[in-house]
Amino acid sequence: MFDFDMLGLAPALSDALKRIGFTEPTPIQNQAIPLAMAGHDILGLAQTGTGKTLAFGLPLIDHLLAQPGRPDPKTSKALILAPTRELVNQIAESLKTLTQGTRIRIVTVVGGQSISKQVMLLARGTDILVATPGRLMDLMDRRAVDLGQVRHLVLDEADQMLDLGFIHALRKIAPRLGTPRQTMLFSATMPKQMEELASAYLTDPRRVQVSPPGKAADKVTQSVHFVNRPAKPGLLRDILGRDLDALTLVFARTKHGAEKLMNDLVRDGFNAASIHGNKSQGQRDRAIKAFREGTIKVLVATDVAARGIDIPDVAYVINYDLPEVPDNYVHRIGRTARAGRTGEAIAFCAPDEMDLLIQIEKTMKITVPTGGGERPASALPSQAPRRKSGPSRRGGKPGGQNAHGAAPKPMGSKPMRPRRRRAA
Repeated sequence: MFDFDMLGLAPALSDALKRIGFTEPTPIQNQAIPLAMAGHDILGLAQTGTGKTLAFGLPLIDHLLAQPGRPDPKTSKALILAPTRELVNQIAESLKTLTQGTRIRIVTVVGGQSISKQVMLLARGTDILVATPGRLMDLMDRRAVDLGQVRHLVLDEADQMLDLGFIHALRKIAPRLGTPRQTMLFSATMPKQMEELASAYLTDPRRVQVSPPGKAADKVTQSVHFVNRPAKPGLLRDILGRDLDALTLVFARTKHGAEKLMNDLVRDGFNAASIHGNKSQGQRDRAIKAFREGTIKVLVATDVAARGIDIPDVAYVINYDLPEVPDNYVHRIGRTARAGRTGEAIAFCAPDEMDLLIQIEKTMKITVPTGGGERPASALPSQAPRRKSGPSRRGGKPGGQNAHGAAPKPMGSKPMRPRRRRAA
């Protein structure tokens, strides 16, 4: 283990790290930064919330600070691709904290915002371009950006880009980039197609892995409640009512479902908002800002919309609907227990979701502890050892007992409603 002072970073970066209170790197930073500083291509595997942005951001900025001259019009020296608008904005915000007071310029381009304004920003040139693949392709078609001077490429959350079908955009973007270049690919999971992507875009990469792919962060306490689908709303209200001041992220499967669930919670007096694909970028940004600041306590989201949420104070993640892609479960619960904190992930499993739970547990190689209801025999993955779990911060105990040691309610029973007045 080293500290940041031992890296030989540019003085401006060392000062920025001290200003924001970072002294010791996380495990992924500990392994990746020295290799990236040496110019190697990087294949980084780590759970969300482990500090991947600094793992590629620090060596990237250090290399750019060492290069003389400003970027030419319409060009960029480095390109960072991420799958969602929220994640692009999150990356850019983190990097701007590091580049404050330097000559390094950072531009973001995402869908849902004025493309004319983005054309104007790119006309001046930029050191770092952070983009979603779709909007970048639009700008390339307009000849608003020339990628021929890009010498550093970062693919963040690359597995999600594959899930969203961005592989075709990557195949069109990559040939337009400058060579030779350094490429860094980061992902929380390693599906087979990821190996093909790495072999196509990375040259003799150094593999950096701080945990097995598909494994959740160690400080996340997990549980699953077996419940009939009609009883899910009541169970959610019951759980939320036990800790009204905590920041809670609730995942729904569809845009319509997320919006309906949010409206129901607001009607029942909970301070809730939603983000999903039917919301404008401005609405999504305002909801995340309010959630980050704590003026909104419950944020209901779909997978894609929540991908860029990096809020250390998220105490609970509730999987109201189980995801159809097992790896998305890992990403979802990675929204809590960030930056060294602890967190709790609670899943609801209806009878028609048993197969989804089995696939999730097979991917994670664990059996998620039962927090309520009774686990059907068909939902017991024979290959997965049972994982121990500590007491629930919302009052539950392992094995489905409540804080008083009582047995869990039968599946489908109506949970107690929180004592809370409806909002006016």
